[in-house]
Amino acid sequence: MKYQSFFWDFDGTIFDTYPIMVQAFMQALTQQRVSEIELDEQEIYETMRQHSMGTALQKFSAEFSIDADRLEKDYRQIERQRIAQAQPFPGILELIQQLADSGGHHYLLTHRNQSAMQLLQAAGIKKLFIDEVTSEQPFPRKPNPASLNALIERNKVQRASAIMIGDRTLDIDAGHNAGIAGALFDPGRLIDSRASHPEINVTNVVGLKDALLQ
Repeated sequence: MKYQSFFWDFDGTIFDTYPIMVQAFMQALTQQRVSEIELDEQEIYETMRQHSMGTALQKFSAEFSIDADRLEKDYRQIERQRIAQAQPFPGILELIQQLADSGGHHYLLTHRNQSAMQLLQAAGIKKLFIDEVTSEQPFPRKPNPASLNALIERNKVQRASAIMIGDRTLDIDAGHNAGIAGALFDPGRLIDSRASHPEINVTNVVGLKDALLQ
């Protein structure tokens, strides 16, 4: 394999958490007396994918003239109750296992809290991850490379054979900012990759498998 060290984003890359995130966000909006008929599920999803949760909070709190802090508090509470229902993308667990069986080393780099590790544990693959950075650790958010550099340095990873895998431009930029390759996993073809120039650009797990196992 060309790559030996795999740095994985979590939401939208290993686990298909966006459906739960979007539904939780919509429920939080309705709790602020926003009518369901005013909500565009696809628009919320695309804002989260193409930008960030922070952008979604700012955008929709302004659009509906509601308090962003209260919206975030409600969203976090609802999402926390639902996230255990999230499922991995079909085939992704098998791919992670195959890469490990072929000598690959896995690391997790996520803006999510320890719920990511709990979901990996429930899925039976937490043991395949050597190290992780979650939101509990005081690193700046991606695309700042500080968290990625910390994982690389404390595990003595060779940058030439390492790759960051994620579903957004900021994941690719974080990898490049740390001096490693980037793989864009882009279901729905929502991301304009021309600015980040990922070394791998795929839209499904089959494509990712073909690219990483070669």
